[in-house]
Amino acid sequence: MGQNTSSAVMQQRSEAHDSLDDFPTPPWATRALCEWLIMNDHDISHMTCREPAANRGHMVKPLREYFGSVEASDVHDYGAGFPVADYLYPSPLDRVDWTITNPPFRLAEEFIRRAGKTSTIGFAMIVRSAFLEGQGRFARLFSVNPPSFVLQFTERVVMHKGRLAPEGSTATAYCWLMWIDGEYPTKLDWITPCRKRLERAKDYE
Repeated sequence: MGQNTSSAVMQQRSEAHDSLDDFPTPPWATRALCEWLIMNDHDISHMTCREPAANRGHMVKPLREYFGSVEASDVHDYGAGFPVADYLYPSPLDRVDWTITNPPFRLAEEFIRRAGKTSTIGFAMIVRSAFLEGQGRFARLFSVNPPSFVLQFTERVVMHKGRLAPEGSTATAYCWLMWIDGEYPTKLDWITPCRKRLERAKDYE
């Protein structure tokens, strides 16, 4: 498929900072994905990973605990020192083993398509569980390229707008959608309670 260069989408990628989809991912939720991969016989310790919506690095840091190397960038400069780059409309990207990110909700489908073209082994996106709903999304995405796994969190993953904090509550449920080359049909699994085990005090420094 060709890139979507419509003015509406392009404008969305250059909105002001206060309109960005800025919901940092708690590091324990990323560790939960990595632990799931290891428990399911995926040796990621020597693999490359890309995080294209790196924000302030709260997902990058735990990914670097598990992967051999992790490259990171974001369309906006959050002051974390990552290169500023638009994942959807750059020059051609080198392929990596894995792409793992928390995509902007309104652009998640585009992120999934891009990751599928630039990842050799697999890719995973943390999304609201409601992302699985919708006739339009099913027709455009899931009927054509269904995920290998839906990993539903049994604990609530709390994401605050513009900040990372250990406290708080949410009515929003999240899951990891993961595509692995050669793994089909879609399987449902649950990420059992693990926050207490995977959370670190330094995550919120």
